[in-house]
Amino acid sequence: MNNRERALAVLRYQEYDRMPVVHFGFWDETLLAWAQQGHITETQAHTWADGNPVDVEITRLLGFDFNWYSCFHPNTGLRPPFEPHLVAEFPDGSQHVMNADGNIVLHRPEAGSIPAEIAHTLKDRASWEAEFKPRLQFAPERVTEAWVNVGQEMVRFDQGGLEYLQKGERDIPYGLHCGSLYGKIRDWLGLVNSSYLQVDDPELFDEIIDTVGTLCYQVTRAALESGAKFDFAHFWEDICFREGPLINPRVFRQKVGPHYKRITELVNSYGLDIVSLDCDGKIDDLVPIWFENGVNTMFPIEVGVWNASIASWREKYGRGLRGVGGMDKRVFAYDYAAIDAEIERLKPLVELGGYIPCPDHRLPPNAKWENVQYYCERMRKTFG
Repeated sequence: MNNRERALAVLRYQEYDRMPVVHFGFWDETLLAWAQQGHITETQAHTWADGNPVDVEITRLLGFDFNWYSCFHPNTGLRPPFEPHLVAEFPDGSQHVMNADGNIVLHRPEAGSIPAEIAHTLKDRASWEAEFKPRLQFAPERVTEAWVNVGQEMVRFDQGGLEYLQKGERDIPYGLHCGSLYGKIRDWLGLVNSSYLQVDDPELFDEIIDTVGTLCYQVTRAALESGAKFDFAHFWEDICFREGPLINPRVFRQKVGPHYKRITELVNSYGLDIVSLDCDGKIDDLVPIWFENGVNTMFPIEVGVWNASIASWREKYGRGLRGVGGMDKRVFAYDYAAIDAEIERLKPLVELGGYIPCPDHRLPPNAKWENVQYYCERMRKTFG
């Protein structure tokens, strides 16, 4: 079996020869640290991206089989994006910068965390009509100008990528990224503004959600109608934190749920029975909403301080609920004994079926190269 066949067999409760050893990429700071230590080159550290040729090489060096986030990413976002530029610079070296989402964010020297948001371009109907709605209209170029990972190179969809995807000849699972139905909206508005907008202008709030949902559906349909073949569908959200969702689950079910349902029914009609979703944080209150609307594979199942696990969800929702993730990446900063203990913890979860262990987020800067290699080796021996 190849890794594509293995992964799909696990998630479909079919027989497989061994568990694939999967990861979810790296923080930029991690790659820079590994480059300084001589494990990879500076060029690799600066040019890595999910699923690109550099990712394939680093994956091989560490001993992983593939990056689960290997997907075709048609453009479901702002087109064109805002032009990033410097807004202000301060004596301590910090800067206010306009990013591609139209947000002014704080950049601090040597800071490794997500930049704090200072202001948002999207704040009312006027800014929506002038700056965002025109950028969220469908065009075929959203699909044809996207890039496809073809083995050891990246090619554009309309310059050989489509032909490659039509053949479907690859040895790792390759997903169709169907966009974000609320996470990007939260990014554009900010948490506080998105919360107020639901009450201050519910019609605008609905229009934004419906516009984004319609665009994601149109782009997904265009990718599927092209004849390209994918192994799973995938969404991104990141709308939870350590205590729970950043949106009221009742609102999410009512306003966002139908868009999920429409898109998952579309991908199902093309034979894509695995639909995964990337959301960090404690997602328990949103899992039933995603599940009832066609999302059946949770990722990356952050262990966190809340001890997320597929086991509790399986008890509630049955074998239809799958998972990729749930391996506590923090052990990579410790020693071999900690890694052995984590793999032992994963054993009963693997026995449930329909579950592929994967580090529960990007590998952090304190992850030791030799520990990650040891983990990959032990995973093969344990679940071979």
